[in-house]
Amino acid sequence: MTPLADALFDALARRGDAVVVAGHDEDLTASRIVDEAELGARTLRAEGLRPFMPVPVEVDNRPTDVIDLLAVYRAGGVAVPIHRATPEVRRREMLDLLKPTPLLDGAATVVFTSGSTGAPKGVVLRGDRQAAKLAAIREETRWPEVARTLLALQLTFSFGQWVTWLTLLTGGTLVVPERLTVEAVSRRLAAGGIDRLPAVPTLLRALVEADVPAFTGTVLAGGERLPAGLGGRIREAWPATALGDIYGLTETGTSDFFVDPDDYDAAAGSLGRPARGIDVRVAEDGELRIRSPWGMAGYLGAPDLTAAACDADGYFRTGDLVSQRDDGRLVLVGRASDMINKGGLKVAPREVEDALAAYPGVAAVLVTGIPDQATGESVAAGIVARPGVDLDPEALRGWVAERIEKYKTPSRILVLPALPAGRTGKADRGMLRALFRKSRRVR
Repeated sequence: MTPLADALFDALARRGDAVVVAGHDEDLTASRIVDEAELGARTLRAEGLRPFMPVPVEVDNRPTDVIDLLAVYRAGGVAVPIHRATPEVRRREMLDLLKPTPLLDGAATVVFTSGSTGAPKGVVLRGDRQAAKLAAIREETRWPEVARTLLALQLTFSFGQWVTWLTLLTGGTLVVPERLTVEAVSRRLAAGGIDRLPAVPTLLRALVEADVPAFTGTVLAGGERLPAGLGGRIREAWPATALGDIYGLTETGTSDFFVDPDDYDAAAGSLGRPARGIDVRVAEDGELRIRSPWGMAGYLGAPDLTAAACDADGYFRTGDLVSQRDDGRLVLVGRASDMINKGGLKVAPREVEDALAAYPGVAAVLVTGIPDQATGESVAAGIVARPGVDLDPEALRGWVAERIEKYKTPSRILVLPALPAGRTGKADRGMLRALFRKSRRVR
């Protein structure tokens, strides 16, 4: 087994018959998880599993998914979480990469990136680095003992994985909602007994709009940018909550920057402070680069991508563009791949999103580039209104034109019931572009 598996099984063995995973209609004790994971491991070895062979594990946030992942760890294999609802074409792309390779030696997990704009990349994570990173996150977040954590995250997502394992390692209870929907998560929060809510901002926005009773625990936002405006709305709706924000990438081991709850007001809208133990560099073009001792071993089946992922000094090329505030904190400007080229003029979607988000009555906004015969690309926005508000796209365009350069004004605006989100729950620009293509065909 890897150090990750050793740490998890040691922690569970000390819990005995205590409930450590609480589901909607099924609870799992530590002893049951250990026993069933041991049985699963023996079965895998009997079927020919050798050390560090990749094993696909189908998950969709059932309590027993934890057992299936731990069985692979216990057997000495490499767990590869794949969502049960993954389309067959995308599933085949993933499975085709799962071949034994020296890159997997010492690995515990392969996490597939979303792949919304191309084939998915399998990020290979070593077990020793995962275990060390969990210890580092525990210290950085001052993660408490015996906390009850609501798993409002996908287990295919590195954020969901470290939240799960850290909760079990610290004697806590992982609470799994009936489904990963706003309604189900709202019901579970309203029922009480939750200390920690790690979630993507897209879900947090929806929970605030759903008028969930004020949450009094700790919220840890991550997985996508938490705009300062949304953070303010969370603080207003849930005044007793402690709000933190985390930035990180699967490739760097996750959790590279922290906005601590006790520093939120000063750091809101920024990346916060760098995690201890990592090195940060901003390239001449504004790209954020990170060197981490907990980083990936590489991309599975993609040696060229692995070689290109880091610069000559070992800094991972994040693809995120940043600027520096007057207080020295870094602020995300956008992804290099998301930049819109409108007739040679560059537009950062997040700048337009911030302008639109300040409009009264706007609950959420997402901006992307769409094809344009005259300029190559044009700016397009998806907008979600606050309950009871009727938004006028023309008024929104006028609002933006008064606040940023006119060429950045969206040429098209769709008012949507919710922002399109990918399987990890994050707002998805590729899906938004598809909505604009569909709306043009309808017209």
